[in-house]
Order: sequence, then structure tokens, then C-alpha cells
Amino acid sequence: MPASLAIEAIFPQLETLFGERLSVNAGVRETHGRGEGSTASEPPDAVVFPTSTDEVSQLAKLCHGASVPLIPFGAGTSLEGHVAAPLGGISIDFSRMNAIEAVHAEDLDAVVQPGVTRKHLNTHLRDTGLFFPVDPGADATIGGMCATRASGTSTVRYGSMKDNVLAMEVVLADGRVVKTGNRARKSAAGYDLTRLMIGSEGTLGIITSVTVKLHGIPETVTAAVCPFPTIENAVDCVIAAVQMGVPMARMELMDAVAMSAVNAYSKLDYAEAPTLFLEFEGAPASVTEQVETLKTLAKDLGGSDFQWADKPEDRNRLWAARHNMYYAGLALRPGAQALTTDVCVPISNLADCIGRTHKALDESPLTGLILGHVGDGNFHTLLLFDPDNPNEHAEAERLNTAIVNQALALDGTCTGEHGVGQGKTKYLRQELGVEAVDVMIQLKSALDPTNILNPGKVIPRN
Repeated sequence: MPASLAIEAIFPQLETLFGERLSVNAGVRETHGRGEGSTASEPPDAVVFPTSTDEVSQLAKLCHGASVPLIPFGAGTSLEGHVAAPLGGISIDFSRMNAIEAVHAEDLDAVVQPGVTRKHLNTHLRDTGLFFPVDPGADATIGGMCATRASGTSTVRYGSMKDNVLAMEVVLADGRVVKTGNRARKSAAGYDLTRLMIGSEGTLGIITSVTVKLHGIPETVTAAVCPFPTIENAVDCVIAAVQMGVPMARMELMDAVAMSAVNAYSKLDYAEAPTLFLEFEGAPASVTEQVETLKTLAKDLGGSDFQWADKPEDRNRLWAARHNMYYAGLALRPGAQALTTDVCVPISNLADCIGRTHKALDESPLTGLILGHVGDGNFHTLLLFDPDNPNEHAEAERLNTAIVNQALALDGTCTGEHGVGQGKTKYLRQELGVEAVDVMIQLKSALDPTNILNPGKVIPRN
């Protein structure tokens, strides 16, 4: 039975449960059918706005019985089609489940609903001297960041979501509510259900509460921008710093095209050359030592023209330029769309992988740029194409596949942080092997036998 007809059968119960928080408006449905990627919208049949775990549980029970797909929706910033509804169904918008339920400052943790964004959480924490460190750039929701195993600019120091979540509350496909853990910092009690759900992209359960780790705000923070003669020089500086164990807070790379886009979009005057964006934090003496080490490494590789940002407003301006890179890239070619891909390789293979990617971009007729969280071997490539030109779209897809293949050949992964969604399901068997994907299929079948939880994502379709 088509999903729309199945929804019609349970529509009276949906109206009773959600009232005006149930929408079938075409515009609302359209905006919930896509994230910020280049794929076309695949709208759901309806959108609901729950306010509690109990409502999500009741919704799951209804949809489980009627085989209606459920697609969790956070801030809509995903890039691989995570929030699309290829089989129709109901989008669950968590914007009204945005309460910070508890902050345990003495234990360095907080309990939040899934619709809380990272900026909202850090604003709330400001007076406690604590902060939540995972920074993917976009003001994503904590629930969405868990679902995609998000990471970002601060991962080199603080790790990704898998390292910063203690426990979750999850609604299963049949409506059961499961607690995956507690607030203890470690546990040997049974299977690690928290890590199972992190990165599952809404295909195994629907996250309704998250307990996250917090960290103390550093005593001293300073940031810097440093250009290099070549992209290889910049990457070699990063590799040397990582291998020496320099405890950097952030190590970001942007190539010359990216720096040109940043200057134009953010009205800046940085050198239009391969550039590292760096941040140092800790006790004053520690920061001084980190800075001097990086200066020495950079000088040996041709990077010596440091521009420093010590004041909070200057650092915010610097990192805003980096975080706006997606929109700056789009502005290079008005009317174009961007296919964004991200891969991650062992740090020793990073220079080789980025070098091959740079060569591929130089040889392509498309405009492309490279940026990334290179301190942990992860980088992104932004490929601009005319959405009305099939040849350009095909070229962007060809480059995407080539970049992924070279990363896999260098012991890397097809996605360092964007997640699989719909866009990268085709690479999973190549990366992990048939047996590993079969295990994923078995897990999915056990927890979601009727395939209503975000169908079409993560698991390859054939």
C-alpha cells in the first residue's frame, strides 16, 4: 500500500495526537524533504511537531501498525539526503523538543532534548564556565549530530559525537522507549547501545533525549591564519604537528580557491594561497609553547606570515569566515549548486590524498575547492555545477566517485563526517566488505522489521 494511502488510514489518530502540530501544507512538506545538499526534494506526506518522548512513542506505534515511514528532522543541514522521504511518510520535526533538561556542572554533563542546537546549549552554559565542544560548523541540533556521528573543527582536540555522548533515550520502530546508558563515565554493562545508535541516521531508532559531556572553557585561547606556498606545504605542517603531539584545538585547511571565495564573501583580505586556520588553547604557558612549535614547523615549510586573533570578537570573525565557506563557495558561481563530498584518511596518507584531489580539480572544467579538518585527516571538496546542465552534473558525480575511490585506496573512508544518507550507500560494501554490510542489514531487520525508520538511508538498496 502506498505510504500516502496508509497515512490516510491513520490520519484521524494523527490529528487527535498532534492537532495543529500536524501539517500537510505543500510548502512545509517541501522544505522537510531536503537538507542543504544538491539532491532534489523528496517531500514527506505530512510533518508533525512533537513535544515529548511519549508523543513520539505513540506516533511510532501508529506508524508501525500501518507501515508508514518515519523520518527524523533536526535543523535540515545534512548534505547526503538524510531527511528526504523517498517512500513518503511522516517527517518528525524536533524543533519544539528543544529543552535543556538538566546541567550537572559538577559532573561535567548535561541532558538535552534532540532539538537543542549546539549554539543554544553553549549560550545556556556560558555562566557555568563549561561548553559543549563538537562544532560541525552549521548550527545543527544535538539529535541530528548524534544521528550522523558529527564531528568538525574541534575534533582534533575533543573528538566527535561518539566521544562526547554518555547516554540517549531512543524510541524504537514499534514505539518502545529504550535507555541506552546512564550518566556514569564508563560502564561494562551489556552491549554499547549508545554507540550503536550514534551514526545510525535514524534508521534504528528515534533519539528523544541525549546526555552529553561538557568541558571547561580554556583559560587562554588564540587563533591564527597562516598561508603557505603550496597545499602540500600546508598539509605537511599539519602532519608534522600531529606526529609531534602538539595539542592543537583546531587545524583547518583551505586551498587558494577557497581563500579567494572567503575574501569575496566575508570582505576580508587574506592571502589567496593555501592557508591553515589554527587555534591554540590551554594555560598561558602551554599556549605559548604550542605557538612557538607551530611557528617553527611552518617556517621550515614556507609559512611564516601569521595573522593573529586573540580577542574573542576577532576569533569569532575568523571562524565565521571558515564556517561560511559553503555559502562563500556557492557565491563564486551564482546560480550553481554544490556537490559536497568528504573523505578521511590516516594522517600519513593525507598529503597524498589531497594532492590527488587537487590534481583532479585542476584537470576538471568545473570549479572546485578544498577545505577540511585536516588535523584528523578529514577534508571536504566543494564541486560547483550548473543544475540545468546534465554534463556538468555528471562531471561532479565523476569527481565525487574518484575522490572517494582514492581515499578508500589509501585506507580511508567514504565519509568522515557527512554520513551515508542516500548519497554514499553505494560505497559501503567497497569500504567495509559484504559481510559487514550484511551485519548492518541484520541489525536493521531485527530492530525495524517493517523498514519504517528513515528507509532508503545507510543500507544499500541492492
